[in-house]
Order: sequence, then structure tokens, then C-alpha cells
Amino acid sequence: MLTQSSKNQNRRHVHERIRKKILGTAERPRLNVYRSLNHIYVQLIDDLKGETLISAHSAEGGEKGQRRTGGNVASAKTVGKTIAERAKAKGITKVVFDRGGYIYHGRVKALADAAREAGLQF
Repeated sequence: MLTQSSKNQNRRHVHERIRKKILGTAERPRLNVYRSLNHIYVQLIDDLKGETLISAHSAEGGEKGQRRTGGNVASAKTVGKTIAERAKAKGITKVVFDRGGYIYHGRVKALADAAREAGLQF
């Protein structure tokens, strides 16, 4: 009997393949993206130490009842700008982009473009 694989299983397989080639360091950390239905999350990771240096997500800020959905391109742009500003404040300007197995389109592309415009170099 054949088993069906879900979109998320396929994405994880692609992400594992990508991660074999990408490594984040303290000088050039890995910009990792996770996209859920309602929000988008991004981290700067030093893989040599195994620690997250900076993070940002669309669920930040505001009262619980007043938060808007983060599952759109506008909030992805805001998160991209936020992560770039926090990285520049810590003295990080160059990163390695890890799209997390997602297609480089829509929210992922908007986040990357906003981070580039705010001063990060991929």
C-alpha cells in the first residue's frame, strides 16, 4: 500500500537537504524562516554554538485580543524589517538565508526583501 506524504513532510525533506549545505556562524549567522498558517517566525542562529542570537515573529506586541493575523505579506515585511534592525543593533550585517524548505515566494520572499532593504546582506 502506498503512503501519502503531506506538504509539511515534503517541506521537511527539502529543508534537511538544504541544511546539509548551509551553516551559520557567529560572523554570518543563519537566517531561519518558519511559516505557520497564522504567523511567520524568523531567527538568526549560530550553528557552531547551537544558539539563537536574535528572533522576531508576527505574533509580537499588542494585547492578546488586539493582535492581527500574521499570515499575510504585510506582516512578513514588518518581521523582515524588525529582524534586520535587531541584527544591525547587535553588529550583524551579513547572514545566510535559510528558507526552511518553503518556496521562495509570497511571505518568504517579502520577508527576505524587507530584510535586505533594511540593511542585511544575503
